[in-house]
Amino acid sequence: MAYSGKGYHGMQRNVGSSQFKTIEDELVKSLVKSGCIPENHGTDMKKMSFQRCARTDKGVSAAGQVVSLKLWLIDDIMEKINGQLPSQIRVLGLKRVTGGFNSKNKCDARTYSYMLPTLAFAHKDQEKQDDGYRLSKETLERVNKLFTCYKGTHNFHNFTSQKAARDPSARRYIMEMFCEEPFIRQGMEFAVIKVKGQSFMMHQIRKMIGLVIAVVKGYASDGILERSWGEEKVDIPKAPGLGLVLEKVHFEKYNKRFGSDGLHEPLDWADEEEKILAFKEEHIYPTIIQTEREEQSMVNWLGTLHIHDFEATASGAQNSKVGPQVGLMRKWCKVVEPTVFSTTIVGITG
Repeated sequence: MAYSGKGYHGMQRNVGSSQFKTIEDELVKSLVKSGCIPENHGTDMKKMSFQRCARTDKGVSAAGQVVSLKLWLIDDIMEKINGQLPSQIRVLGLKRVTGGFNSKNKCDARTYSYMLPTLAFAHKDQEKQDDGYRLSKETLERVNKLFTCYKGTHNFHNFTSQKAARDPSARRYIMEMFCEEPFIRQGMEFAVIKVKGQSFMMHQIRKMIGLVIAVVKGYASDGILERSWGEEKVDIPKAPGLGLVLEKVHFEKYNKRFGSDGLHEPLDWADEEEKILAFKEEHIYPTIIQTEREEQSMVNWLGTLHIHDFEATASGAQNSKVGPQVGLMRKWCKVVEPTVFSTTIVGITG
């Protein structure tokens, strides 16, 4: 399924609370009205074995979210479900899965995107900080060198809240992260960042992006990335939630085992790619662009970066100058192979 998160307090339903509207509230209501589930399953979601791949936060959109549940296969099922949903929420596909399938536990990777105005990468002392800014090739290369450093397994305890430095579940494996070529919408230049990982903690992606922005703008040194994976506490800014989108969830191990067994279809996005692109162009991208223009969430957030003390917990001589960038990048930009650890993987659905 796909949805624009504006106006909703996240994906997960809060049964018994009507104060905050969620995506699941709309979905469950449509399932009951379309005759796919009995009414009592709508009030007790365990009865239909409901599970979502990822719990997206307030205002966060999804282009490829997956939920698993038991329902009645009525005629024209997708048309009837979508007929009861608002236009900013759409069911894109329906597939039969194995007995006991759990979309959260069977998901082995998630891909998120983050759309932002490129002025976020303008150096604080050297370049214009308005709609006229255009991202140079050199700056884009620098941004992607920094994002590449996240690849591999690292301790991300500083990139979330209430995680101890030695908590094994803070170690996360990032498969790729990069910024795509910029494009212009409504006179403002934007770019999309993509990140794929096994799983992510609360606010992790927004802090990963926030820290790179702080480095590129000149508020923090390159070495802060290596320091952030150590045990000491590091002050990391959290980028706004507006541009964050759950792009797709991946079921690679499930597909390898069941995708060609003759009974089940592979859980991929091949048949939905065109519908996903159309939905993003109609509901997700325009909302992000218009909201940024009206509320200037990124511009306002950039104005707070100077209050962060990026060197506060640095060990050694905090006031010493950092060595040449290239040599420093070689020193700390290393990829660590994934490790196996005991944790619950929280995912996304599509």
